[in-house]
Formats: sequence, C-alpha cells, structure tokens
Amino acid sequence: MDKGHHHHHGGDFEARLAACNVAEPVRTYLSQCARFHSSPAPGLLIGAFMVDYALELLKATPDEKLFAVCETPKCLPDAPQVIAHATTGNGRLKVVPIGRFAITMNRVSTEATTEGFRIYVDQEKIKAFPIIDKWFANSPEFVKRTMGDTLQEQILKTGRRFLSFEKVRVPVKIKEHWQPVTCPCCGETVPDYLVVDGKCGACGPMKYYEKI
Repeated sequence: MDKGHHHHHGGDFEARLAACNVAEPVRTYLSQCARFHSSPAPGLLIGAFMVDYALELLKATPDEKLFAVCETPKCLPDAPQVIAHATTGNGRLKVVPIGRFAITMNRVSTEATTEGFRIYVDQEKIKAFPIIDKWFANSPEFVKRTMGDTLQEQILKTGRRFLSFEKVRVPVKIKEHWQPVTCPCCGETVPDYLVVDGKCGACGPMKYYEKI
C-alpha cells in the first residue's frame, strides 16, 4: 500500500468536502484530521471514516475515554488522535506495525480484558471501487499525478462502504508500578521494566544516535 499521496490542505479540500456532500460529523472530522496531518492523505481520510464507524458501533462519543490500536503507523494513527483524543502521550493509542490497514477501538475497563470493534478494509468490498482498490494495492495502474483528485473524491463519496468490522476482545493494559534505575553506561535514569541486560535501551538494542 502506498499511503504517500498527499494534497495540500486548504480551500480545495474544503470545496471537495462540500461537493461530495459529506455529512456531519464526519465532514468536521475529515477537515480537522487533514489540518492536523498537514494534508488530506487518502489513508488519513479512510482512517477518519474508520473512527466514525467505531464510535457508532461502540455507541460512544469522541469526548469519552476511548482506546485505539492501529495496525499500521502510516496515516491511520492521526485519526483516533484528532477525533477521539487517543494519543501515544496519554497512553490510549497503541501502534503495532503489522501492515494491515485496520483499527480496533474500545472503552475504558477495569477488567483484565474488554470488548471492542476492529474496523478493516474489506478485500472483497473494495473491488467495487476500482481506483481505491488500485491505490490500496499499490498497483502500477494507479498514477498519483493524474488520479489523485479522483481517488480523494471516490473516498469521500464512498465513505465506509468498503469497510467491515468484527467484534473482538482485547487485553486491558494495567498501569505498571516502577522504580528508577540508573544506567551504568550513560548515567541517566530509566524505569526498571525498561532495563535490558542491565542497561537502558539507548545503550543497548534501541540505540538510535551517536554523540557528535
């Protein structure tokens, strides 16, 4: 899947939302997401419809405390952050880089597990929308330069019609109690449960920089 086709957010997109008769509240969700993402990328637009679908299935509102798991880091995670306020920072958004374009959402729970809904792109339903299908499959037949606007319009007009859902059970993450541990290599403090082989991840398998 190539999620890289972006249009600049602005008057053109707002006009397209109006022309495609996108109903509220999805219209507002789409506009807010595009502004946050810096462009109305196709994957982001689909993500907004996914979150709206999940809210309906959960019979929830965006103001409730909701949790989300995104199965791809591309575009999709911005939708639950903007619409449902589920972010990595507040611990209510988890991104697992599986590569499937799907999202699972659930309410808060005090139990060990809870029920939620997983929304995903249905491989059979999407065949009815050739341009979306070609883009989603990263087909060489999809030409970004000439088909980008048509793709966007088709997504806006199609909405959730190529999406399906399944009811799922997910584990509830318990807040961990931790103690600070000083890394013997860098001298910085990390939670004890993040220590790997006696040192912090940055001095071990998660190192991502070199000092200059």
